[in-house]
Amino acid sequence: MSTRSIRTTFAGSLGHELAARLDLPSAGIRAHAMFAHCFTCTKDIVAARRIAAKLASLGIAVLRFDFTGLGSSEGEFQNTNFSSNVEDLVLAASHLRTHYRAPAILIGHSLGGAAVLAAAHRIPEAKAVVTIGAPSDVAHVLHQFQARLDDIERDGVANVTLAGRTFPISRGLVEDAKDQAIERHVANLRKALLVMHAPRDQTVGIEHATAIFTAAKHPKSFVSLDSADHLLSDSRDAAYAAEVLAAWASRYVPQDEENAGEDRHDGVVVAETGVGKFQNAIDAGRHRLLADEPASAGGLDSGPSPYDYLAAALGASFLHSD
Repeated sequence: MSTRSIRTTFAGSLGHELAARLDLPSAGIRAHAMFAHCFTCTKDIVAARRIAAKLASLGIAVLRFDFTGLGSSEGEFQNTNFSSNVEDLVLAASHLRTHYRAPAILIGHSLGGAAVLAAAHRIPEAKAVVTIGAPSDVAHVLHQFQARLDDIERDGVANVTLAGRTFPISRGLVEDAKDQAIERHVANLRKALLVMHAPRDQTVGIEHATAIFTAAKHPKSFVSLDSADHLLSDSRDAAYAAEVLAAWASRYVPQDEENAGEDRHDGVVVAETGVGKFQNAIDAGRHRLLADEPASAGGLDSGPSPYDYLAAALGASFLHSD
């Protein structure tokens, strides 16, 4: 099944506009899911894109968004903390609930995994939760800038370099991280849980996966990501995680073929796919088309240009009139 992707926005916990992308199947939608990215990452990391695309190919629409102050979202990162990320997740679920359908699956990578565990009880429609390389203790993130903690405590904020990028870390973020109790949320989850973790993860040790899995009640599953790194930066590792996650999640979304076409519509809808500079997906009733520009104009030449479609429409109309 081919897929498409559309841009959308919603108001975050601090009142800023958050940038999101909704990856959609080209045909009927069985369910919706949400993906929460890792600490200081964005919605467009390899793992997020791979997993969203795989789920969309199986009929599950995925909303991935940039937390406040990151990626294309508005706001200042130094004003955020773990609690505000949880609120962003709850508001993302409300956005889906209002405009599409509430998420049945919550997926979180690294600190995003801890966030979905903390937010899950506030999203009653969610049937399943997936964590990838998630810490069982939010304060674990403080180890990434241990050397600057005294500066943060003294000055209220300090610039910290993480993965080659500099971020302002506030005293509020540090204090908020220390107050979290993720294992308590896990014990009261009351949803199916899949824990995915790489045994050699150098950022979040495998002992965190053990703590999450032990605290959880059944149904629960654990999948080893073998030699993958924390960010699943190798596309093969991201693809493997996507395949396994999709197979596991299929148990918790409807298979009802009667609803397979409920998201189809009359008329014509055109949406950006996010692939290349000019590619657009066209839904015309039950027909799925692509529009693009030739490579000479900076496109991918993956479909006729808008002018080609216009000429075809005029030609077909002229012939039909005869």
